[in-house]
Amino acid sequence: MSTFLDDTTKYVNKAVKHSDISEGLANKIIICNSTYTVRFGVRLRGEIHTFEGWRSVHSEHMEPTKGGIRYDLQTNAEEVEALAALMSYKCALINVPFGGSKGGLKINPYKWEKSEIEKITRRFAQELIKRDLVSPSLNVPAPDIGTSSQEMAWIADEYRKMHPSDINGAACVTGKPPNKNGLPGREEATGRGVQYIVREFFRNPDLLKIVKLDHDLSSKSLIVQGIGNVGYHLSKFLTEEDNVKLIGISEFNGGIYNEEGINVEHAKKYFTKHKSFENYPKGTFVKDSSLLLKRKCDILIPAARENVITEKNANEVSAKLIVEAANGPISYKANQILNRKKIFIIPDILANGGGVAVSYFEWVKNIRHIRFGRLEKRRNQFQLNNLIEAIEEMTGTSMPKKYKANFINGIEEIDLVRSGLDDMMIDGFQSVKKEFIENEKITDFRTAAFKVAIEKIALSYDFIGL
Repeated sequence: MSTFLDDTTKYVNKAVKHSDISEGLANKIIICNSTYTVRFGVRLRGEIHTFEGWRSVHSEHMEPTKGGIRYDLQTNAEEVEALAALMSYKCALINVPFGGSKGGLKINPYKWEKSEIEKITRRFAQELIKRDLVSPSLNVPAPDIGTSSQEMAWIADEYRKMHPSDINGAACVTGKPPNKNGLPGREEATGRGVQYIVREFFRNPDLLKIVKLDHDLSSKSLIVQGIGNVGYHLSKFLTEEDNVKLIGISEFNGGIYNEEGINVEHAKKYFTKHKSFENYPKGTFVKDSSLLLKRKCDILIPAARENVITEKNANEVSAKLIVEAANGPISYKANQILNRKKIFIIPDILANGGGVAVSYFEWVKNIRHIRFGRLEKRRNQFQLNNLIEAIEEMTGTSMPKKYKANFINGIEEIDLVRSGLDDMMIDGFQSVKKEFIENEKITDFRTAAFKVAIEKIALSYDFIGL
């Protein structure tokens, strides 16, 4: 049976066939540089519990390396290596100057109280920090499945205790709370990045022609698999700002369907409270949530975890466009089936790059020790206010209040973060599209994306004389 890591390697090997990269260099890029296994004990509830975790460094062609830490009972060393590899390709594709890394702790985070998770996290952090696997200059974690800004704050605090003289210590992790050297917009970043990718796809008539869709997002239907952080935010942004109709939400223990549309906020609050969509009043409950992946829709977005679409169900998928908001949600064999069915796929290494893009902004902010926009905000406000006064004096009329307020309020840090994210996602998308359109031998967007990514990594290795 093919594993997540096997499938990731197959995708890369397929792209390598369209490249001039030597076999030796390609092999160097594919293989994970190192994986560290740590086992540590924590006294909880009157006894010692031993936990096992991993931190993989896939590629150090650029440093620091970057990648989240997930808390999950299903995680293992091979999964962590696959995720680290995807991070390398993701960073290269959207021009984030980091190598790829990833971490995992084999644990059910919902089994433990918050105070217990804190003790476990701090012990895990200590083991990683003393081996330079958490460091602002070498290896920078972030949240992933089962972790949040809270765990990142604890890790950052442990780093501060162990390296009190490191002036850049706050940059040892990203995804921290905004009031603890974090960045506004980091929590929403992956979902926001997916929104920007969807928008950009629908701005390209040549791609729309392939999927037989028009450019009007407000007429499109959407099904999302997973209503966690990523699924919630991308659904919220696409429905509230782009008027996409969300008709289905799939979760691990059932889903909901409503042809007339689902209110994301209402559905999220219900699921958070009841831990299930059963008896949800504004949609039909679907006990076997995998059935929702087969429902007819314009856009299907898997936003939870890997291997939700496999050769077992790929033939029944009927969406016109699939956007991978999760890492590795489509197996290699399923991808082949979907390609034969002419279903267009925007791959994970492009679509869900928003998280690492904004993590990069947070890291830069921590290294600079000043928030974005601090130096120029008031000056810009003064200039814009003068411009408004000049226009009003010249025209003899007042500027409408809604426009005037936007000018006078000035640019906030969150506006700059979103602007930078949008720019990086569009650049990444267009670099893949160029490869896809110009190379007649490449017939799918995923292969084009991997080719662009590995050639950037190869170029980086070439410059350091490898």
